[in-house]
Amino acid sequence: MSRSLTTAILRGASGVTILNAGVDKLGLSESSAAYLQSMAAKGFPALEKLDAEQFGKLLAAAEVAVGATLLAPFIPTRLAGLALGGFSAGMLTMYFRTEEFTKSDRLRPKGEGVAVSHNVWLAAIAAVLIIKGGSPRGR
Repeated sequence: MSRSLTTAILRGASGVTILNAGVDKLGLSESSAAYLQSMAAKGFPALEKLDAEQFGKLLAAAEVAVGATLLAPFIPTRLAGLALGGFSAGMLTMYFRTEEFTKSDRLRPKGEGVAVSHNVWLAAIAAVLIIKGGSPRGR
């Protein structure tokens, strides 16, 4: 359980944001799910094999699970950080593999990539939670 105010704030802010995104996707239309799937498949081509409705449900469930993990005080901070790290790594993989998201240097965001590039902050939060979760003061 997190007793550190710092980790509680980081877990709360990221957890609420991700949980809300997942809840919003629970009623995703097939066309919206198909659009998100096409973006995700640029980072992970195997996702093309799912049908859009199945992908939308899996994405919503994953976001709800990660958000709830971050918000649950009984889940160790390091474990919550690992869940967030996996989530943000997936998002950043999609970002860097999608040419339309970055400028010619393949690093700086452009257009739709701006909204996805914010996941670098989630990766940083995950790193802090993993590091703090291993110390007695961060638990």
